Order: sequence, then structure tokens, then C-alpha cells
Amino acid sequence: MSSPSKRREMDLMKLMMSDYKVEMVNDGMQEFYVEFHGPKESLYQGGVWKIRVELPDAYPYKSPSIGFMNKIYHPNVDEMSGSVCLDVINQTWSPMFDLINVFESFLPQLLLYPNPSDPLNGEAAALMMRDRPAYDKKVKEYCEKFAKPEDAGVPEEIKSSDEELSEEEEEDDDDDASDEGIVGKPDP
Repeated sequence: MSSPSKRREMDLMKLMMSDYKVEMVNDGMQEFYVEFHGPKESLYQGGVWKIRVELPDAYPYKSPSIGFMNKIYHPNVDEMSGSVCLDVINQTWSPMFDLINVFESFLPQLLLYPNPSDPLNGEAAALMMRDRPAYDKKVKEYCEKFAKPEDAGVPEEIKSSDEELSEEEEEDDDDDASDEGIVGKPDP
């Protein structure tokens, strides 16, 4: 790597070419949003969050700034600001890590293994330690209330695959009946 800016470009391109939806802010490569899905087999499964990423000038030698834009109930995420308390991002960051690590390892690990002894959300940490079933219920309520695809800025039409859309169009073409009153098929 010849310079931090080349590395920033390369890491960002790698992230964009993966399965993550990336939305740039302005024209620079310093600030962008990433659509993040809760890990499978976790309380957060099915949730979709818009994550704000800000890369400092010294990236990759200095860690990115990461924050949840839509609400999440978690001991290590500040409910109001969305900032994340995660050692690997805050203190032990290394230039060996890249943006893919953040979204494929660090954030999923954070959601799978919350650390209530180092909280940013004291209420969530206390509830987790005091009454785990109530904590689990509240996490799921937050996911249903604040982490739907539209909460992360995913337009409705993106949720359906192109294949489903073309099948619906073909069916519409085959029907001789009027289309009045037909809104569309409900999501499964």
C-alpha cells in the first residue's frame, strides 16, 4: 500500500463489491452509509440498520468511526447517538483490519456477544444482567419497531427481486381482466 488514500479506495471498493449496499455522502470517500443486517440466529436477525462510517485521514492506521443511524437496543451501543463501544474499533484497531472485517466480523460479534460490564446503554446492560427474558423481548421489539428495511433507507422496490417483478409483469400480461384494484402481491 503506497498511501492511506489508496488503501481507503481499495477497502471501500472491496466493501462495495461485496454484498453490502453502500451509499456515499457527498463526493468524497471519507463518509458513507452501509446497510447492515442482523446476524442469523441472533436476537437481531431480520433487523436492518443503516450504519454511518467515517474514515479519518489516517485510515487504515486510525480506526473508522462507526454509528447506528436507526435505533438498536444493545448494552454497547448508545441509544441516542448510535455510537458503538467496541475495543477492536476504539482501542485495538490495526491497519491489518479493513472495512469488510467491520461488517463481517466486528459488528456481528458485537450483536451476538454483548458485554454488559462495559456499557454505553446502562439501561440495556442492567436489564440484560437482571432479567434476560425481558432484555431479549425489548431487543426484538426494537428490531420490529426501528430496524425494518425502510428504516435503513431501503426502498420498497429493492426488497423484491427482479425475478419476482418480471414474473408479476408476465402474469399481468397474461390476464385479460382489468387491473383495477390490484395493488400487488403481499411479501411472503
